[in-house]
Amino acid sequence: MKQLDRILAEKLLKISAIKLQPDNPFTWASGWNSPIYTDNRITLSYPDIRNFIKVELCRLIMENFEEPDAIAGVATGAIAQGALVADTMGLPYVYVRSTPKDHGLENLIEGNLKPGQKVVIIEDLISTGGSSLKAVEAVRAAGCEVVGMAAIFTYGFPVAQKRFRDAGVTLCTLSTYNSMLEAALETNYICEDDVETLKEWRQDPANWAPGK
Repeated sequence: MKQLDRILAEKLLKISAIKLQPDNPFTWASGWNSPIYTDNRITLSYPDIRNFIKVELCRLIMENFEEPDAIAGVATGAIAQGALVADTMGLPYVYVRSTPKDHGLENLIEGNLKPGQKVVIIEDLISTGGSSLKAVEAVRAAGCEVVGMAAIFTYGFPVAQKRFRDAGVTLCTLSTYNSMLEAALETNYICEDDVETLKEWRQDPANWAPGK
């Protein structure tokens, strides 16, 4: 029987929420060359997959984290999925901006958190971990306890793993980069040579270039 991480990886590849182009790489906003591009917001357009992710995120939270008092989504990618999870679990919901609003109350967190609440943060994608952990800092600054973060997918970069350890944040994800590679190979999305290229990129994404 296939494990959850493989099942979800296949779904993400099928709807092009994850795209692989080892021979024609993407350029990320950071300037990195990358053979992969991920946009999990696409899942919102597919009710079956959207619901699958919602249910599995709820299960992940119930199995791995102390019962939370509230759910927080990270803007913008996890706003909708976080709201779906909070609604399913019957919990208060907020979302965390990447930067404070430049007008009005200049909120960084949209919604009401009460100091002392235990919060689980929902993220759609874990890359280097920087933006995700800024959301953690914002929730902690509001006087709340972050009991963990639940995400749809992670690239599994060593730098992100170290950042989460250093920040004392437990991260659980529904699917992983390695599981995605296995699913892509099994479904003939990529070939064996592509797997090696994709593994090389993950080891040093900042300096990777096609054909190196």
